[in-house]
Amino acid sequence: MQTFNPGVIPFAKLKTDLSTVGSMNIFEKNKYLLIALLLVFTTTTVFAMPASSASAGKSNSPTRPVYLIEVEGVITTGQKNFIGRQIENALEMESQLLIVRINTPGGLVDATMKINELILNVPIPVAVLVAPSGAIAGSAGTFILMASDIAAMAPGTTIGAAQPVALAPGGAEEEDDKAIRFYASYMRNTAEEKGRPGDIAERFVTENLSLGARESLEKGMIDYLAGSVQELMNEVDGKEIEKLGETFKLNTADAPIEQDEMTLAESFQNWISNPQIAFLVLIIGFLGIYLGLSAPGTIVPEVGGLILIIMGIYGIGLFDTNTTGIILVLLGLGLIMAEIFTSGFGVLGVGGIISLAIGAIMLPVEPLMATDWYNTFIITVAGVVLGLTIILVVVVQRIIKSRRRWTGGSEHFTPPEKGVTVTDLDPEGRIKARGEYWSARSADGSKIPAGKEVEVVKAETLMLWVQLLKNENNSNAG
Repeated sequence: MQTFNPGVIPFAKLKTDLSTVGSMNIFEKNKYLLIALLLVFTTTTVFAMPASSASAGKSNSPTRPVYLIEVEGVITTGQKNFIGRQIENALEMESQLLIVRINTPGGLVDATMKINELILNVPIPVAVLVAPSGAIAGSAGTFILMASDIAAMAPGTTIGAAQPVALAPGGAEEEDDKAIRFYASYMRNTAEEKGRPGDIAERFVTENLSLGARESLEKGMIDYLAGSVQELMNEVDGKEIEKLGETFKLNTADAPIEQDEMTLAESFQNWISNPQIAFLVLIIGFLGIYLGLSAPGTIVPEVGGLILIIMGIYGIGLFDTNTTGIILVLLGLGLIMAEIFTSGFGVLGVGGIISLAIGAIMLPVEPLMATDWYNTFIITVAGVVLGLTIILVVVVQRIIKSRRRWTGGSEHFTPPEKGVTVTDLDPEGRIKARGEYWSARSADGSKIPAGKEVEVVKAETLMLWVQLLKNENNSNAG
């Protein structure tokens, strides 16, 4: 354990300490200026935003539109948020029919259940089409298909294999009997509610039953074979669908088709909530924390690991989207404030900007907010992040410039030629030269007592190599 002796400080170390203090003084002198710049930039961005308005307009066509949602890949929280927003758009456009074209191997149980809840309660008919040929609606996809008012499959497609599994360290495992019975009952009740055979639907869960398109039609699990969205629209044209106590007559043969793409937030949520990605992110986050604890002071692994752990927890479904967004926004603001008031050398600031940006992207998921509000919100966040980045770059440049002053000066620094030993050099100790204390070492390895005059033979790193002056040698010889 090293102790601090105020009376014995090597000048080279003192210069390094002063350098650190100098860089910290940059923050002390400029912290109020930085905060003022941040507030001004944020205020300017907010007042520069366009006014919010309802984004979805009604179709100008005399025939009410059909709204199309395309679901590809694993069913995730991002997919659920995307479908929820699309349903809102379909209602605002007064669509007569919502078609979900699906191709999925399965997905998360919670997301699937919430999607089913949306489909069952939306006040317009919903058709689910498994397409194109060769597509599947496995596991979670079959649950969604059974919840639809109109179920259709393209030739060559497959549904079923809906037995739930649990993710474990050793891989996927079958759920216990209690869970299987629950989901089998859920599948049966959903299918029977829509007039489909409950006993066959139950076997999708209990026996991992799989059915092709034609067999599904023969057994009454679907209503139509349709190779495309337009073919399905032709099939259901003129049909009457009862839902939530109302009767809807479809006029879809020549109806316009409306659809939208995933937003950046939905795409990110879809990616991070993929179970494989979520577990990988969680593991990397824990490794970052471990490396940070193993090498204190590095900062980068700890900050990155903390952000990744939060994202991993969200991905596996322990945090909902709003909670994760709020946590990341607060974490980002905390890291940025820590960067302003401490010498984090940019690491805390970069971590804060990343955390703030991700949190802001995930945060706005309220269905009662107008769609344009999301756009202006993202513009605000982008403006704040840009402003923080500019401030961070300025601060880091000042730190680097402050550090380089000493480096540049040291190139022209000449070590002392003579000095007096303050402690015994046996073979190392301290000397005093030019009013400063230096670490020194006997050049030949011999012991030099305290109080002797020495001359500097060479300087290496922070160590001076010395030997007794000739007059001191003569006095010792005498």
